[in-house]
This record gives sequence, structure tokens and C-alpha cells, in this order.
Amino acid sequence: MTAHALHCRLPLPEGFRMADVLAFHRRDPQQLAERTFESDAGAGLDKGLVWNGRPACLEIRVTGDAVHARCVIDEAPAARAGDGDGDAQDALAGLVRHMLGLDQPVETFERAHAGHPQLGPLLARNAGLRVPQAATPFEALSWAIVGQQVSLGAAVALRRKLILAVGRHHSGGLMCYPDASSLLQLDAGALRAAGCSQTKAEALLALARAVVEGELPLDHWMELGRHGDAGSTLPVDEIRARLLAIRGIGPWTVNYALLRGFGWLDGSLHGDAAVRRGLQHLIGSPERIGEREAERWLAPFSPWRALVAAHLWTLKAGD
Repeated sequence: MTAHALHCRLPLPEGFRMADVLAFHRRDPQQLAERTFESDAGAGLDKGLVWNGRPACLEIRVTGDAVHARCVIDEAPAARAGDGDGDAQDALAGLVRHMLGLDQPVETFERAHAGHPQLGPLLARNAGLRVPQAATPFEALSWAIVGQQVSLGAAVALRRKLILAVGRHHSGGLMCYPDASSLLQLDAGALRAAGCSQTKAEALLALARAVVEGELPLDHWMELGRHGDAGSTLPVDEIRARLLAIRGIGPWTVNYALLRGFGWLDGSLHGDAAVRRGLQHLIGSPERIGEREAERWLAPFSPWRALVAAHLWTLKAGD
């Protein structure tokens, strides 16, 4: 089997929190499609994914003030291995910046709200916190569908079964998280056999078909967002409307995907139970916080509401 490798090196901001990235990709203890490690020399992540239709392994290594990335792509045609490498290198750099949240203007956000009586101390405690991203908007969306209304452990197990059912694997040993085309190799029966409910199976297939048929140009939308200030050119209303038109996708799934898939930092995650628990601890409320109260509290922090939610996720009882 032939393979082709792309490389890039990017500088990191001072105090970059690689531990947050590793925690996000360490959810599956079996490390089927992701491997993480930490050592005195640095930290790293290997992730199996599909790159332009081919199995690939993205290797991210953080040492000192820089990140080094290599993407090893299986089955690259030898005669064309060098064609378009400049564009491919740029695409790799964009993917790494996206996954690590390097374009998130967290310093601006922290300066703007450092003086807030309740949030300010939490921002100081979590200085430099960024929101780690899924590799693609499709991964974020499909994960959100899989994880709806089940515990994290159950969602991770279902995700693992989905990856195994599709069966894309890289020569280095990792399974690859499927892209839309790969997922469409399965039908609803195969997805149910992998543990999905009928509703989840239909939603996953409808999502994948819409992507493949061009009704949901996820990658194009992500590129639009990358060229804007804090995602200002991301067509959020259009994305929301098109996603909500798919049966089985609701507001929580859309908001999660906008955050984890597109890096949009202004989604109001007041419907997230962990956000409301964190807010309850932050403001010292003896009563549980309802969705409307959380929505009102988050509103003044626009355009950073999802970033505030990420800080609230770090709070636990007793903090």
C-alpha cells in the first residue's frame, strides 16, 4: 500500500492548554480512532479520519511553543503524490488550527470580562481556555446525534460501534471516523445492528445524504467562518435552518455542532444541563437553574456565550 504524508508546523500562543485537547479526544478509553499521550518531552494526539475519501492518520505533537503535525494518507496514487501539495499543506494547517482552537480570540474575551464579579475569577483560573474542535463539522454533527439523550459512556460506546460498523481503518492501526460518503455504505438496518435507534439511524443517514448531495455544504461553510472575525461570516441562520429541517436534529444538536464543528462561540447553550449546573455553582444559587434563567444570564456575554459555557463546564460541585 502506498502512502503520502503532509507536514506543517505552527506557533502556539503562550500558555496553550494542550491538556484540554487531549481530554476532549480521550473520551473513548479503548482509543479506537484516537490515541493521546503525554510525556516530559511533550504531548500528542493521533486521530484516524478520512482525508479526501482516503484513510488517514493525523499526528499532532506539541513541544515547547510549537505544534508539529503530520497527516499520513493511505492509498495516495504515486503518480500524483506531489500534485497540489501546496493546497494540501494549507488544508492541513487549517485543520490543525481548527482542532486546537488557535483562531479563537480568547484573549480578547478574557480582557473584556476580567472585571465581571462572578465570571472574572473563573476566567483568571482558566486563563487561555479554548474549545477543542472535532476534525470536521460532519463529525461534530454525527456525534451530537449519537449522543442525544444518553449518558456519555453510552454515547461513546455507540460511537465506537458506529466506527467499527463503517470499517474504515488506517494502515497505522487506528480506525477512521467516517465521513458522510463512508457512512452511506450502511443502511438503517446496519446502523440499528450497531446500536442506533431507528430515529438516530434515520437522522444519521439523512444528514450524510444531504452532505453528499450538496444540500449541506459543511466544508464550504467552515471555510467561510475561518475567513471572518470570530466566525462573523459564518452563515449561522442558514446552517441552523437547514439542519433543523432534518428529522431527528434539534436545537441542542445544532448549537453543539456550531460550537464543536464550526468554532462558533456565540451559541447560547442554556439548554445544556452541565452549563446550568456550572452556573448554579458559579452564582451560588441554592436552587437549580432553569433554561430561561440561564439564557438570560448568558445573553449579555454575546458574542462569547458558548465560550462562557465552556468555562462553566469546568465547574463541579464543591469548586
